[in-house]
Amino acid sequence: MTYALSDFCRKLELTVPVVQAPMAGTSTPAMAAAVSNAGGLGSISVGAVGAAEADRMIDETRGLTDRPFNVNVFCHRPALANPEIEEAWLGRLAPLYRSFGAEPPPVLREIYTSFATDGAMLEVIVRQRPAVVSFHFGLPPAASIDALKANRAILLGTVTSLAEAKSAADVGVDVLVAQGYEAGGHRGVFDADAPDDRLGTLALVRTLVQQQTLPVVAAGGIMDGAGIAAALSLGSAAVQMGTAFIDCHESAADAGFRAALGGESAYHTTMTRVISGRPARCLANAFTRFGINVADDDVPDYPIAYDAGKSLNAAAKAAGDFGYGAQWAGQGAPLSRAMPAGELVRTLEFELRSSLPDSTP
Repeated sequence: MTYALSDFCRKLELTVPVVQAPMAGTSTPAMAAAVSNAGGLGSISVGAVGAAEADRMIDETRGLTDRPFNVNVFCHRPALANPEIEEAWLGRLAPLYRSFGAEPPPVLREIYTSFATDGAMLEVIVRQRPAVVSFHFGLPPAASIDALKANRAILLGTVTSLAEAKSAADVGVDVLVAQGYEAGGHRGVFDADAPDDRLGTLALVRTLVQQQTLPVVAAGGIMDGAGIAAALSLGSAAVQMGTAFIDCHESAADAGFRAALGGESAYHTTMTRVISGRPARCLANAFTRFGINVADDDVPDYPIAYDAGKSLNAAAKAAGDFGYGAQWAGQGAPLSRAMPAGELVRTLEFELRSSLPDSTP
């Protein structure tokens, strides 16, 4: 059975209403291109790299597809360094490092530059002119928005509440990515220290569809065609799926991540700050268990804490232990499937058609 594509999908010439989530560290240009070539919207994240690497990634993706794709940036507040907290954090982690025959770094660094202050990254994206640019952790300055809109880029903004949605609309974002609490990876909250209502995808999507006018892309817990059909029935223009693509052949996920995704840990995802300094949903592992009794105020600011998280994971992996990785995944993790990304998009389209009322596969 056919289904009506939203204006958002038609504008980008999508034939499947699926946006592959950017997933820094897991998505790749090959994945994004495969998704776009199959009729969805592929995405790459440049939030965790510098401007030169972003330039290269966009070139690589464009060399693999002539279809639109999304370039995602991080718009977090620049880190607030606190040497006392950082020194105490390294001391707390030191026994873990030493259990793997390593020592913690002497100091922690702010390893990512926010797009909100990164003129070099803005220059690359303006020059490269991707069809879609998306924001996570907040919104960039008005001048950056204006520069991107001058290129006629479609701007997506991750939001977790109606208040954030209104802020995004006010600055000119075109489409809202409604991230439910069940979604994997980092919460897109604008202020990680403010109270979080932890709205699920269903409630958030319906609220945004009913109470504001921008198109809404549903994100969180959607793993198959039936989930896509449910999200569309709520009024969403498309869905964003990340965890569903982690085990795809083009993913950068390591063997330990893939093994955990296929095991018991997938049934016990948890929200944690200890890995990066911001709340993020992760497969249950040794690092998340370590963090159960850690107070938020004891963890250094994002992304300073991530400097320790990454080096501890490297030490653990060198010793053959994959339990300290940033294994970001959502509550739909047990439904993950291993296949090429393009095949997954085609499978999702078939399942979507099969899930519609009175449909014939």
